[in-house]
Amino acid sequence: MKARARTSPRGPVGEKFEDLVRILRTLRGEDGCPWDRAQDERSITDYLLEETYEAAEAVLSGDPRAAAEELGDVLLEVVFLAHLFEEKGAFAIADVLDRANDKMVRRHPHVFGGRRLVKAGEVMDVWQKRKLAEKARRSVLDGLAGTTPALLAAFQIGGRVSAVGFDWGEPLAALEKVREEIAELEKALARGGRRAVAEEVGDLLFALANVARLVKVNPELALRRANAKFGRRFRGVESGLKARGKTPSQADLPEMEGLWNAVKKKERRGKRAAGRAGRRAA
Repeated sequence: MKARARTSPRGPVGEKFEDLVRILRTLRGEDGCPWDRAQDERSITDYLLEETYEAAEAVLSGDPRAAAEELGDVLLEVVFLAHLFEEKGAFAIADVLDRANDKMVRRHPHVFGGRRLVKAGEVMDVWQKRKLAEKARRSVLDGLAGTTPALLAAFQIGGRVSAVGFDWGEPLAALEKVREEIAELEKALARGGRRAVAEEVGDLLFALANVARLVKVNPELALRRANAKFGRRFRGVESGLKARGKTPSQADLPEMEGLWNAVKKKERRGKRAAGRAGRRAA
């Protein structure tokens, strides 16, 4: 029996993917778009990183429409990059798909082969062992990208060593390590010395990243949300000061803290009201 192509509400997925490939080939062609023709691997890699973070934010926002749009942007940059390599004769877009498909089948012998695994930990163990063998790596830490943001890298390192059993038993044990690192940082601050303080700050951030991992929170994305929240609230402080005919440099700390707390309370009231409205709608 011939397998049927998987379809989406707007038609076969394969056809839609081929449409995207054709569009990019047209844009990069002689009569295509000057901007698209001017791009190279470096510029598109920058866009890929930017779009990946935007996609992550859209997914976590819980908005399916935004997630679909941003995931499409990521896919666009991936296909664009693959096409640039295809133009050079390095590999074809089909090669990228073949390697992804082969890898997923090869690393899931419990699904596509005869081996039976029932626990997620067993699956990760098999995945890591096959990955080490395939890439001829000597360490589970080999292959981490040097361009990865440091906080995300700490999260990934913790995940790699956890897969081979080197980990805290549960989040509270890791949180105890955070307390230990805070105490070490306090000692370094008391003694003085920039290098020692910097080392202890790094140890503290590493420990926090692993607490986040154990409670299944990506620390990079959590920090991005915290940055956005702080920015939103401080802009509220600036607006409050502007209404008083002031700028932040003309206000003292107690005045700005008062406005900050007012902005925070207003934000929380808005969240509670939205939650009540959502429950009524449900």
